[in-house]
Amino acid sequence: MSENFPPQQGGGTGQPKGLLQQMEELMAALNADLSALDADLQSTGGSGRGHLQDGETA
Repeated sequence: MSENFPPQQGGGTGQPKGLLQQMEELMAALNADLSALDADLQSTGGSGRGHLQDGETA
């Protein structure tokens, strides 16, 4: 699941964002994915906790 990013242009001058901007964008995308997952779990009516399989004890 590796992502290839183009090399940074400009030698560090003129664009101070670079890696920080990429990390912020990835974190925003991750946050959106987690929010969607949480909404899906909430809509199914269960959190996944407290559900026991056959033969399991609490």
